[in-house]
Amino acid sequence: MAERLGREARRRHFTCRVDSIDSYNIANLIHEHLAVFVCATTGQGDPPDNMKNFWRFIFRRNLPHNSLCQMDFAVLGLGDSSYPKFNFIAKKLHKRLQQLGANPLQAPALGDDQHDLGPDAVVDPWLSDLWDKVLSLYPLPAGLSIISDLIMLPPKFSLRFLDKQETICNAAEREDSGGIATELQPHHATLVTNQRVTAQDHFQDVRIIEFDITGSGIQYSPGDVVMIQPQNSHKDVQMFCSLLRLHPDSLFVLEPHDPDTPVPPQLPQPCSVQHLVERYLDIRSVPRRSFFQLLSYFSPDEQEREKLLEFSSAVGQEELYTYCNRPRRTTLEVLIDFPHTTPCIPADYLLELFPRIRPRTFSIASSMQVHPNKLQILMAVVQYKTRLHEVRRGLCSSWLASISPEDGKRVPLWVKKGTLKFPSDPDTPLIMVGPGTGVAPFHSAIQERAALGKAGNNLFFGCRGKNKDFYYKDEWEALEKMGHLRLFTAFSRDQEEKIYVQHRITENAAYLWELFSSKQAYFYIAGNAKSMPNQVTDALKSIFQSEGGMSALEAEQYLVMLEKCGRFQSETWS
Repeated sequence: MAERLGREARRRHFTCRVDSIDSYNIANLIHEHLAVFVCATTGQGDPPDNMKNFWRFIFRRNLPHNSLCQMDFAVLGLGDSSYPKFNFIAKKLHKRLQQLGANPLQAPALGDDQHDLGPDAVVDPWLSDLWDKVLSLYPLPAGLSIISDLIMLPPKFSLRFLDKQETICNAAEREDSGGIATELQPHHATLVTNQRVTAQDHFQDVRIIEFDITGSGIQYSPGDVVMIQPQNSHKDVQMFCSLLRLHPDSLFVLEPHDPDTPVPPQLPQPCSVQHLVERYLDIRSVPRRSFFQLLSYFSPDEQEREKLLEFSSAVGQEELYTYCNRPRRTTLEVLIDFPHTTPCIPADYLLELFPRIRPRTFSIASSMQVHPNKLQILMAVVQYKTRLHEVRRGLCSSWLASISPEDGKRVPLWVKKGTLKFPSDPDTPLIMVGPGTGVAPFHSAIQERAALGKAGNNLFFGCRGKNKDFYYKDEWEALEKMGHLRLFTAFSRDQEEKIYVQHRITENAAYLWELFSSKQAYFYIAGNAKSMPNQVTDALKSIFQSEGGMSALEAEQYLVMLEKCGRFQSETWS
């Protein structure tokens, strides 16, 4: 979205720099006259990783209230309305910039991934209004007009192909040079366990996957997450290179057209086409509207060009949704559907057409205290049917599921702090609600606390069937016998009437209220964001009323107090 803004600014002859916010020198902000902030919201209303330094700085109390009085600004938020703190960062940033004296050009855009048309449904009209306001304040010089969408802008990079074979310093050869594992220098861990833990006749394939992290220097605690950098399959890489007539072994050097534009740090220099396509270009994602607009410039075929222009126009968004979003058609499949256009794509535009493969986040399911050289995740293999013939598959989960421990395959990963924080006093009782794979972070916490001999662990686990998808069943039962765990299960399909975790919470109202009121218990929710978190929260508030004698308003206020002091936490995903 930021790159789209940059292109639209260049069409209006603005000198424009698109930057990750933490790589921008924040001391320069007081001199900026016009800035547009594009920001996502992560976790439970947290700033993204590449915004955290800026976030800490902008909320310093000693900043003068007129610091940014020279700056006109707008904030474009990207969020998901299935989360309780929808676009929280965009809203808060807008308010803070105003407090520092900056002048808002308009209300923030609140793009929503849950909308049928995605964020564009909000962003399109918002951008149109924004440019009208910007050009009224900063009119074009005489003789200049907006560069038409019919004219293609030059690429940001050139791929200068090398004539002779030079040694390529790829990720496998650069790996693990020491220091803390990060996105730019991940640890390449050997996959040592890949075990299916759902019944063979169950509709969902869920795996326990374990990595050997011996000698990595990685440290983690319960609640932390592991970031895994996936890659495209050999079959898809071959198909892509064949369609675009690229040779996988060709080497190139990436040269930015603007000397201020940095080369993507994830790409080695020189780089092979194989490395670029396999590890960097996301060719399995559902393409966005800007993809079709850029692709239209390269089409020599009138019919294909008309269709691409329709998909990239505001009036063609319903058509695009039906073609692309609803069936989850991948970029690679789109390229196959436009056989005259695809071979004409210039290599210089690859990095603008295709986004980079983003790392995937998984809750860590193991305890470092118990297994110091292992890191475990509980992963559902994403696959589902649409009207398209081929089953839709998640890039990362399918890749990991395909790796056999015998392969000796090494997976790039690094660890980050998670949003769930467990109390420093191990005697504090925990109430954990983790249906399905949401149980992963609680497995880590319970495993660690049990190793320390601590009781007070209460787990509400839900799944479809006791014999189908009851993850860690034997371990939970053993811990119960030892007195380290109190387990409450909800098997929704094992009887005629569906039973979910929120029902078990209501059934144990008196016990849970005792934990809250007398023992200062912490309450956690992890799992799918669709309806479970709200239903569990409603069940909890009803306990505050029935057992604590509170009114509906008091129960709501009590929950807010618990959240503020860290005794109510949730980690959900859609």
